Amino acid sequence: MADDDSTDAGGAIESRLTEQEYLRPPTEFVGQANATDSAIYDRFDEEWPDAFEEFAELLDWEERWDRVLDDSNPPFFEWFPGGTLNASYNAVDRHLPERKDQTAILWEGEHGKTERIAYQDLYRRVNEMAAVFREVGVLEDDIVTMHLPMVPALPVSMLAAARIGAPHSEVFGGFSAQAFADRIDDAGSDVAVTIDGYYRRGEFLNHKEKADKALEIADSPPDTVLLFTRGDDLHEDVSIGSDDPYVLVDDVLEDKRGAEVDPVSRDAEDTLFLMYTSGTTGQPKGAQHRTGGYLAHVTATSKYVLDIEPSDTYWCSADIGWITGHSYIVYGPLSLGTTTVMYEGAPDFPHKGRTWEIAEKYDVDIFHTSPTAVRMFMKWGEDIPRQYDFDFRHLTTVGEPIQPEAWLWYYEHIGGGDAVVVDTWWQTETGGHLITNLPALKDMKPGSAGYPVPGIEPAILDDEGNEIEPASGQAGNLVITKPWPGMLQTVYGNDDRYINEYWRAFSDTSSDDPKDWVYKAGDGAVHERDGYWRIVGRLDGVMNVAGHRLGTMELESAVSEVSGVAEAAVAGREDEERGTVPDIYVTLRDGADPSQEIRDRIVTSIVEEIGKFARPANVWFVDELPKTRSGKIMRRLLEDISNDEQLGNTRTLRDPSVPDNIRQMVHE
Repeated sequence: MADDDSTDAGGAIESRLTEQEYLRPPTEFVGQANATDSAIYDRFDEEWPDAFEEFAELLDWEERWDRVLDDSNPPFFEWFPGGTLNASYNAVDRHLPERKDQTAILWEGEHGKTERIAYQDLYRRVNEMAAVFREVGVLEDDIVTMHLPMVPALPVSMLAAARIGAPHSEVFGGFSAQAFADRIDDAGSDVAVTIDGYYRRGEFLNHKEKADKALEIADSPPDTVLLFTRGDDLHEDVSIGSDDPYVLVDDVLEDKRGAEVDPVSRDAEDTLFLMYTSGTTGQPKGAQHRTGGYLAHVTATSKYVLDIEPSDTYWCSADIGWITGHSYIVYGPLSLGTTTVMYEGAPDFPHKGRTWEIAEKYDVDIFHTSPTAVRMFMKWGEDIPRQYDFDFRHLTTVGEPIQPEAWLWYYEHIGGGDAVVVDTWWQTETGGHLITNLPALKDMKPGSAGYPVPGIEPAILDDEGNEIEPASGQAGNLVITKPWPGMLQTVYGNDDRYINEYWRAFSDTSSDDPKDWVYKAGDGAVHERDGYWRIVGRLDGVMNVAGHRLGTMELESAVSEVSGVAEAAVAGREDEERGTVPDIYVTLRDGADPSQEIRDRIVTSIVEEIGKFARPANVWFVDELPKTRSGKIMRRLLEDISNDEQLGNTRTLRDPSVPDNIRQMVHE
């Protein structure tokens, strides 16, 4: 039981999560793993940054780099300067001699449509689309903004743009017309790409209507919008006027069949893509990623963290509209020459076993998903996956901290107790994994992200910027003290914002010494006494409860240990005496009903795991938690509800009615 009178030292976040047992990676996995040399950690420490050449050498370069890192102008670090390469060539062309007939992309659509796209066919499609881009006037360094769902046209368009040296900016397909327009304007795109429609839960949605509205509200709408078609004919509600900027891709392709476009030689520091993410000001910011360092980082981590081999069938269930999809559906796996799975639909349509049905159908070896999805699978129960014949050797989680109970359920019921489970910490801005175990080299520890990727140097600082003693078990601000190849170059068009958002808090921004520049992750973390790193969640989710700073993950993990709980979210309620008190919002697993008994067990679990001071003010049972379209819980909306304040922006929610329904229950 947690001690109830501990104090808050130096602004550190308190860490009170129950210590977990270690689990050894399965012997069979260790015997075949890509990373088995335990000296890799010391080698990267001793030979930093030159050891990152090991990442770059996984790629084909036209010209080798002059040096690994130019850190003379921090924080605008340059990776592999002098080197030239092309990302499209590395993901497609170089595999043709050995595996042109091997499947590159397995696309599972809704409405019974599937595609197996071999590397030779992907080469053809990418070249033809590159010719289409050239036909409509896309030049090297022009940014092409895309608004595409999970259809093959998306990776094809990304790789085609990369082939001609045009950075791409993909807007998540579920985002609104306003989000599309904002990103078009910020990137200054003259050419955009969209599609007439796509399927979701059996319904053929009109996707073009978002582009129509975006063209109306954008300050500088594109001159040309390339329009793919999901089926043989246009969506029944879609039309194209004579004055519209739309150009049907199929019409232009008629004259481009069999076209071949030479890949443009790109400097390692040339921009590959923009990925927009939320900022502290509310205005989305374009994380700008380079070609050489980014591609080297995601290829290496795909090989050594995800343990991908070309012979594998690998499935990351994220959307390519997010950085996870860019790095670990498209660029990383394809650069290794593997078979990557794409799925258009929802994980529970037409039934809750859909995920495992696909895994069985394609004999998936490596499965990569989010803790949110794992908790959803838990809620539905282990009887559903038990009905399917799949056998994973590697399971990954990404996107947020995973509670130990969810980790153990994933390990037992999805991995069968004989697959390795790897949690990963990284961000849109980092490009690829930063903290995660090389799975054959470190024991698994439920709820812990593990060790840093070789060459990555994290630290924990208090709010004043003082380093908390390493391996002390104290939580604080997670920072990265040295640059890494996958890091963003800047915020597109706004270097000042780049410095202010990521560096100013803990850096001497007047210094030219790279050692004085420290990257602020915005997450809280614990460097545990055993050397493992555990992420405790976003710092904007930290609450001060009776003088104790607690991360939401700590509280939610305690709640998740209660039998019957599927998912929990914590919101801070203002309190005159204690500053902030937790409100707990809970969804229950199928078969469990709301009861005072479950409520009492939740309170008891928090008191025993965290301490009496963390006793919640309320425990609310809800049908659904407010989530973004990517599955992340919007805790700030729950905080608005707890404090009876006006709801903030609900535009990005999967179901905007959810917070209103919760508010009505709480304040009826």
